[in-house]
Amino acid sequence: MTETKKKQTVGRLKSRPQFLAVRAGEKRKGGLFLLEVLDRQQPDTEPRVGFTVTKKHGNAVERNRMRRRLKEAVRLNAAFAMQPGHDYVIVARREVLNAPFARIAAQLAERIKTRPKHLRSPATDSRKV
Repeated sequence: MTETKKKQTVGRLKSRPQFLAVRAGEKRKGGLFLLEVLDRQQPDTEPRVGFTVTKKHGNAVERNRMRRRLKEAVRLNAAFAMQPGHDYVIVARREVLNAPFARIAAQLAERIKTRPKHLRSPATDSRKV
């Protein structure tokens, strides 16, 4: 018999005000992209994601390729880690164009799972004393 898996669906951010609202949230920096996260305080709604690639990273063909790679990484590997009621904006860096897909997917899943510093326990802080 076939097994039915419930895959979490991810909504899309489409308008400029939605993207600007997420900029006020938490920023998680990475080598391939910047991840901006905003908690909408609506835990019963699906997570939403938006993608940004600026013109300084290449022509339209290259920018679209970067966006497609990030969308596929979210679809295959990172959607499960997104929390309901949160908005995510992924701002691509030029390195996304040539990085191995497995690296993009792993780094994206890792950044999404990362807990904000204000929610971490003091035992997990890595400060030099």
